[in-house]
Amino acid sequence: QLEVAESGGGLVQPGGSLRLSCTVSGLSPNDYAITWFRQAPGQGREGVLCINRLGRVTEYADSVKGRFTISRDNANNTAFLQMNSLRTEDTALYYCAARGYFCSREEGSYKYWGRGMQVTVSS
Repeated sequence: QLEVAESGGGLVQPGGSLRLSCTVSGLSPNDYAITWFRQAPGQGREGVLCINRLGRVTEYADSVKGRFTISRDNANNTAFLQMNSLRTEDTALYYCAARGYFCSREEGSYKYWGRGMQVTVSS
């Protein structure tokens, strides 16, 4: 049974850090790319960062450059989103999504989604 599960969200102060994890069960790590999406209150969902099956990273959100990084541990079918220097505008629901092989910014092309988790940046 295929499952995508996120963990690591929560409340953090501005300037702080969080690491989100995404575990994919039921797929070989050689077969999928992972993208982190987020949806802020009252806004549409946007792609943040993607990592393909070979570890190549694609950046989608200019606002996170130099602050967020994506990585993956194929041995454990897990991808990570390291978020540093967090800002209040990073507050959002964060989703992990998987699709075959290659990255895409089009959320409709992702077949497998986690349930999402809240990240709140506030003092």
